[in-house]
Amino acid sequence: MSEYKIVTAALIVIGNEILSGRTKDANLQFLGEQLNDLGVRMRECRIVPDIEEMIIDSVNQCRAKYDYVFTTGGIGPTHDDITADAVAKAFGTSLERHPDAEAMLLAKYKPEDVTSARMKMADIPVGASLLKNPVSTAPGFRLENVFVMAGVPRIMQSMFKEFAHELIGGAKVLSASVTSYVPEGTIGMRLGEIQDDFPDADIGSYPFWNDGKPGTNLIVRHTNPDIVNAVCDKIVLMIRNLGGVPVDDNRPG
Repeated sequence: MSEYKIVTAALIVIGNEILSGRTKDANLQFLGEQLNDLGVRMRECRIVPDIEEMIIDSVNQCRAKYDYVFTTGGIGPTHDDITADAVAKAFGTSLERHPDAEAMLLAKYKPEDVTSARMKMADIPVGASLLKNPVSTAPGFRLENVFVMAGVPRIMQSMFKEFAHELIGGAKVLSASVTSYVPEGTIGMRLGEIQDDFPDADIGSYPFWNDGKPGTNLIVRHTNPDIVNAVCDKIVLMIRNLGGVPVDDNRPG
């Protein structure tokens, strides 16, 4: 394996409540940060409604394109929780009552509280393995490179932490920043030339206004520390040539 191998992932956020604005997604930032620490780069995030065809299409497109796919939402007991069935159809399989999942739910609920809706959460695609849920018991599942988790952030985070050690990452993305009171419009063309010299580097430009003065914070990201430092050197020289004073931070050692 190459020292700078890139391992990729996508997140599919499932739920009408996210798209309507009634619920704010809090899982993307958590998952992006956790994956980066493991050497897995989040490449895409999709938000899809509780529509079977759209979930199936998104799962199939993403699992073919990325090393890992994570879904959140739609595995509860209500009528619109259709993620498990949609994922099963994406893989060309069916749902079955998983004995271990069933046992977990029967142990959690009193006999009078065991309903068909709650037991639906024990219906798992054939061939899938369970993902432990330390918070509310009802498990998620993994099918090949697709990990299906709950949408509630506290539950999702606890589920992810249970299996995160099983993920095989590549090189971690390193970053450094160069800040100056040179306006973004002034550096735009020259920054584009630097990007052309280093096409594999991710160079982000973030303008700001402080004490009545415009400035720009430039963030450089790459898995190779030599490339990060080389890009920063070019940016520092550019800023000085434009009469600015660069503040160069967080260089990788």
